[in-house]
Amino acid sequence: MWIDTHCHLDAPEFGDAHVLARQARQLARERGVHCCVLPAVEVANFRAVRELAHALGDAYALGIHPLYVPRAHDEDLDRLDAELQAHRGDPRLVAVGEIGLDFFVPALCEPAMRERQQHFYRAQLRLARQHGLPVILHVRRSTDALLKHLRELPTGGGIAHAFNGSTEQAQAFLAQGFKLGFGGASTFDAARRLRALAASLPADALVLETDAPDMPPQWLYTPVAERAQGRPQGLNTPAELPRIGAEMAALRGIAVDELAAVTTANARAALPRLQAMEDTSP
Repeated sequence: MWIDTHCHLDAPEFGDAHVLARQARQLARERGVHCCVLPAVEVANFRAVRELAHALGDAYALGIHPLYVPRAHDEDLDRLDAELQAHRGDPRLVAVGEIGLDFFVPALCEPAMRERQQHFYRAQLRLARQHGLPVILHVRRSTDALLKHLRELPTGGGIAHAFNGSTEQAQAFLAQGFKLGFGGASTFDAARRLRALAASLPADALVLETDAPDMPPQWLYTPVAERAQGRPQGLNTPAELPRIGAEMAALRGIAVDELAAVTTANARAALPRLQAMEDTSP
């Protein structure tokens, strides 16, 4: 049994009325993916992720992603607060997310936009503390800054999504009670440092994710030059999670079933409402 701790099944790639999302989710279930966590990215998709999570029997998180901060308003933080309050009794609402900092996109690195990202990030950390929820963090070339704010406004834990930092940074997240998300990026032969981390970190540090439809594993990836010639990229879905897990199990030299069990337990530890959700599901 697997848990995909991060996938965006409401994304446009999954088609109108989420038809492809439903098909992909059924295939994932047949392959042993028991639960998926659907993080929101902006106020405009809060309702979509909530309704889709309920329709699919999955979990969701509400938050404002740093890539969407340029078009967000301060009033959106009030809306997030109101939504977290309104749905506080929903066991499928498991975290505040996806939130964080992105210092990779050039436009987001301008001083004013860096400051605005940090404003939204800190405000959402406060909301997570206020509502007693863990956080799902977007971390891209921003680990040290993100950790600085997290130390000042600790949430008690959550998941550092798509972790790609150093051993020291991994230890810093673990010290704050976080689990580290690994997905398709760790399947690439060229990702030697990331694969070494996946192999060597303590077993209780790891959770698995697909970030579907983004971050495809190596077997779905089409290089840019080939895409320019018309060859499509394979659609990444939660159904790929067991194969990603098998790759990680091989890296760690353990049985696939063992990795499935430990990463499922880790996901429940990082997002405690997952267990409550399962307890109340039919």
